[in-house]
Amino acid sequence: MRTINRVRAGAVVVAVMLALSACAGSSSKSGGGGSSASTGNAGSTGSNHTKPTVEIGVQGPLSGANQALGLNIDWGAKLAVQQENTKGDLPFNLAIKEADDQGDQSKGASAAQLLIQDPKVVGVVGPAFSGPTAAAGALYSSADLAAVSVATRPSLTSSGFKTFYRVVANDNVQGPAAADYMAKVLKVTNVYVVDDKSQYGQGLSQATVAELKKDDVTVETDSAAAGTQDYSPLASKIAGSGAQAMYYAGYYADAGVFAKALKAVSYNGKMLAGDGSKDPNFIATAGRDAAEGWQLTCPCFDPATDPKYAAFTADYKKLANAEPGTYSIEGYDSANTIISVLKSLNTASPTRQAVAEAMGKVDYQGLSKEIKFTANGEVSGTSIYVYRVKNGAIDLIGDISKLIGG
Repeated sequence: MRTINRVRAGAVVVAVMLALSACAGSSSKSGGGGSSASTGNAGSTGSNHTKPTVEIGVQGPLSGANQALGLNIDWGAKLAVQQENTKGDLPFNLAIKEADDQGDQSKGASAAQLLIQDPKVVGVVGPAFSGPTAAAGALYSSADLAAVSVATRPSLTSSGFKTFYRVVANDNVQGPAAADYMAKVLKVTNVYVVDDKSQYGQGLSQATVAELKKDDVTVETDSAAAGTQDYSPLASKIAGSGAQAMYYAGYYADAGVFAKALKAVSYNGKMLAGDGSKDPNFIATAGRDAAEGWQLTCPCFDPATDPKYAAFTADYKKLANAEPGTYSIEGYDSANTIISVLKSLNTASPTRQAVAEAMGKVDYQGLSKEIKFTANGEVSGTSIYVYRVKNGAIDLIGDISKLIGG
């Protein structure tokens, strides 16, 4: 099982190896309220030392309680850059520059500024979480810097962020899918929905509750702020409510603690959570017994479910020293979408404005899906998958629309 410490250790080893193979590197930096790091030419193995360097930024939680979700995206982007540099068919080398916002909304702007202030950065993979994206979106727009994100809060594409693009379905798709799955597949008639008071959690909770009510399901709601130390009062409340299912809209670090509390009060209803909780560290935090049987909805594709993605999985594991996780393949596709735009521009000096304008017209066949954007930056694909924790691992159940249709 991949743990946070193992991932970070792997990141250090690989970054050092890649830096030694690169022609030049930027020094580490910190900006504003969040720590940030520049990888220089990390991920640029195979680069031509005589070419100039163009950078793709990555903004997300690269440290902190929920860092695994950010690191998954980061390594996916690094793999895309490494493979492109090995091909050598661009008139410049590519490099990744990281900006760590720790998944904290208050650090989103300073992390974005780190990338904006570097003229080599022509596109960004991220921000990963909805709170930092809300804080950074206007800054990226003002800088004409395209941000290709997995942040799922629906309002992000209606906030006037002209350079924001999303490569996964938003929570106005995930929430109703989760609700319909509970009502029509699990056949529950009473659901307790809990959010973590974050931009992400509140958006997902609201969308789920609205659809549950349309499905004639009785709904109770509550909130517990991220970082809550004692979930036992809430767990007791849920256990005493008679709810046949509980849906948690929050991130894995808190979901694991919450799961332990639900186990302690012997809650025997169905337990589900959204994509922010889909990570092996949820199981590690909760413990196998408390995590067993949880179901997790996600607009994310799992490459381990299909042998045709074995090459991606092997290449990713070789680079990251870890299996691909939630949004690894979407991070890879996001970076490759930016790379496809750079190729279409056919210039040795791409500008941010040109990249951002071309992004709206992109039609790129990624590994996870075909990536085309609507006028407001939403991706055209809307599949939502459901997974379950079984025998200490997260396994795919299936595409919710097909489960309901079947």
